[in-house]
Amino acid sequence: MDRTERFYKIDQMIHDRRLVPFVDLVAALEVSRATLKRDLEYMRNRLNAPIVWDRDAGGYRFDTPHPDGGAQYELPGLWFNSGEVHALLTMQHLLTDLDPGGILTPHIQPLIARLNSLLGSAENTADEIRRRVLIVGLGKRELKLAHFEKVGAALLRRKRLAITYFARGSGETTEREVSPQRLVYYRENWYLDAWCHLRNDIRNFALDSIRECNVIERKAREVSRRSLDEVLGAGYGIFSGRRLQHAKLRFTPKRARWVAQETWHPKQKGSFDAGGSWLLEFPYADHRELIMDILKFGADVEVLAPPDLRQRVADEAVKLTQLYAAAPKATRAAKPKQG
Repeated sequence: MDRTERFYKIDQMIHDRRLVPFVDLVAALEVSRATLKRDLEYMRNRLNAPIVWDRDAGGYRFDTPHPDGGAQYELPGLWFNSGEVHALLTMQHLLTDLDPGGILTPHIQPLIARLNSLLGSAENTADEIRRRVLIVGLGKRELKLAHFEKVGAALLRRKRLAITYFARGSGETTEREVSPQRLVYYRENWYLDAWCHLRNDIRNFALDSIRECNVIERKAREVSRRSLDEVLGAGYGIFSGRRLQHAKLRFTPKRARWVAQETWHPKQKGSFDAGGSWLLEFPYADHRELIMDILKFGADVEVLAPPDLRQRVADEAVKLTQLYAAAPKATRAAKPKQG
């Protein structure tokens, strides 16, 4: 931990324990004795920390300040790391998005107040941090909470569901009986991994595409986690499939500066070629989501394999070019500037 974090650790330990031996501070901070002495001296002399050594008790404690005396003791501001501020703001976002009529409504205000106090503990108010830090969730779709509650109930009670499902890809609506296995939150949307008794196989369902849903008082079929991962976790993105192919992409040296730091798949392999381009390989079972992610890089990416994926991306690129050429100039969005 850095020096400012050590100051907060020292302050917290003495506040919590009232009296802290020197050896306990050294162990907790994982620093040398000389470093700890310098930290304590700095806190006393520069930050006006009322820390004193109690020889009789054998430890450091805070001295009782005189009502009229001395400068105020105040630690320097400590900013959150990226994971902490993301977690805090995400929790606030999820809590404030709860349905006002939900069963958690009476309980969330104390939680929000606690999160506000945590956010505001770093020298800035919680409102100021929320104004200055923005977490954007793209692609979020509206979710019918009544269906979500029924799905969750069946999932935990290990009961089956009768659903009316609209498949956006085909435009078809089907009646299905499914055994729910797990809920998945992916790219701002909820999905249900389940055994589909109509298809007699593992399937993935977008919860916002469920038009009707009812719990059936019949025991759900159990599917092992390994089987779920083999079908739903081995490919790319949210789409399922047992027949895996391996995509091989090449990104231009300019785009490689970003993509080389990204994770597209847990089992991906990446390397730079002699020209500085980034070669990326990973398995996929369904091309639909993958094509969308490839196209957003435009001319900065080339599909090297397999031939079928290369052709599909080329066909989609031609369609986009034709649509763009046919669109009136006034409707074409201007490209945003980047630093």
